[in-house]
Amino acid sequence: MMRPRRPVRVLVVDDSPLVRDMISHILSSDPGLSIVGQAGDGLEAVAKVAALRPDIVTMDIEMPVLGGLAAIERIMAENPVPILVVTSQTGVGTAFAAVSRGALDVVEKPDIDPANGAALIRKVKMLAGVDAAALHQAGKRPGDRPAQIPAVSPRAFGPTAGSRVKRLVAVACSTGGPKALNLILSGLPGDFPAPILVSQHVCLGFAPGLAEWLGTGTALKVGVARSGDLLEPGRVYVNPPEFTMRVTRRETIELGGEAPGQIYHPSCDAMLASVAEAYGPQAVGVILTGMGDDGVAGLKALKAAGGVTLAQDEESSVIFGMNGVAVNQGCVDKVLPLAEIPGQLKSLVRGVKP
Repeated sequence: MMRPRRPVRVLVVDDSPLVRDMISHILSSDPGLSIVGQAGDGLEAVAKVAALRPDIVTMDIEMPVLGGLAAIERIMAENPVPILVVTSQTGVGTAFAAVSRGALDVVEKPDIDPANGAALIRKVKMLAGVDAAALHQAGKRPGDRPAQIPAVSPRAFGPTAGSRVKRLVAVACSTGGPKALNLILSGLPGDFPAPILVSQHVCLGFAPGLAEWLGTGTALKVGVARSGDLLEPGRVYVNPPEFTMRVTRRETIELGGEAPGQIYHPSCDAMLASVAEAYGPQAVGVILTGMGDDGVAGLKALKAAGGVTLAQDEESSVIFGMNGVAVNQGCVDKVLPLAEIPGQLKSLVRGVKP
């Protein structure tokens, strides 16, 4: 999936000249990045992608003449290229819809904080090597992907006497996660007999927009988790990034402060570790596309506690990072193409051994 290039050629698209210059200044400060052009609206962006052939595009959403969503659709149809949506919190709900049109990820517009600039540089350099055309085509034909033979067969669940929540699904993901989550949740019925916990790395303030967008594509009820929420089958609880989300044996959610030295927001490890402790063999842990290794330690704990662990395969991942580390460290029961994960979850929560 990766095609590293040096230097990375970037097209910056935003209707604000000030924002375009700011993003260009931040990115051009890295010698591995080169700004090959700017565009002030979506129509200009489509034309410049065709003319300049950039390695990656940073894309605003709300623009005149042609908006970002329409521009992404045209670019992915005519000249596919990695697209990173750069948006403000006020437009985050619409911005997440861009991933279903071919964008790879969504980040917050940077400010003058050097740390934010460094994060944007890392993201752009990482996504520039992704084969966006292949992923986009695969995402439009989810049923065409060949099945993968698992190295280990997951165990079937046993009954839990006296528990209202018989099964629990916990999902960890980062870069490329929103689109993967959308596909998984859209493949599950509204009466799915288990609650689903989601820890997706997002910017502060972006969780409500993510939950709103995910909710439009599924029969499940999706919302941002709140401390004290009672776990209910058929509901999806999105971890707000400013809190660490844990579950209890009382079948509730607890939101707490960050762990010492925590790098990722929210912490997938903390969520999965609490699921391992509270639900053990009654839980399914799923690790999807994403950079880094957050979630691997938590998945190990869940597997050790008797839970079933699944991972998205490399071919369908934007970044085979978190899931790749988990597979390499031997804490995954079954590696699956993204399109096969919903069916596997439906079988597992009903106690059917695949």
